[in-house]
Amino acid sequence: MAKASESKLAKQFLAQAVHLLQEVHLPRIESCLAALKGGEVWWRPNAASNSVGNLVLHLNGNLGQWIVAALGGAPDRRVRDQEFAERGPIPTRHLRARLHKTVFQACRVLEGLSQRDLWRPLTIQGFRVTGLEAIFHAVEHFSHHTGQIVLLTKQQKGRDLGFTSLPGERKTRRGLPAV
Repeated sequence: MAKASESKLAKQFLAQAVHLLQEVHLPRIESCLAALKGGEVWWRPNAASNSVGNLVLHLNGNLGQWIVAALGGAPDRRVRDQEFAERGPIPTRHLRARLHKTVFQACRVLEGLSQRDLWRPLTIQGFRVTGLEAIFHAVEHFSHHTGQIVLLTKQQKGRDLGFTSLPGERKTRRGLPAV
C-alpha cells in the first residue's frame, strides 16, 4: 500500500474511533444514566453481574488506561478492582461527568496521533500491543459494555430506548446509527 493510502487509512481509522466513542456510545450511556433514577444505577440482576454504575466506572478506567495513559502519556492511576467493588451511591451526575471527561480526553489523544503511533509497541495490563491494537481494543470494549448498559436499563425500565430502527421504521433518536 502506498504511503499516502496508509496515511489516509490511519486518519480514517482514528476518526472512526473518535466518532464511535463520542457520537455513538457515549450518548447512549448518557441517555441510560438519565433514564435511571435513585438506586437503579447500582441495581444488579444477580451477584455475578455488574450494575450500570460499575460498568461506567469500568469504562472510565479502561479508556483512561488504554488511551489517555498508554497512548497519551498521562499517568495511569487505574485501580481496576475498585471499579467492580463499588456499590454506590456515587451520584449519577458524577459518574456521567467522569466518563464524559475521559471520553473527551481519549478523543483528543486519538485526534493527535500519527500513523507511526499506530505501530508503536505498548505494554498495557501486561499485554504487549501496538497502538492500533490498543485503540481497537478500547473502542470494542467500550461498545461491548455500552450494550450491557443498554440491556440493564431496558430490563429496569421495560421499554425501548429508541436507539435503533430497522429500514423503513422511524429515525433513530439523536440521529444515532442503528446497530
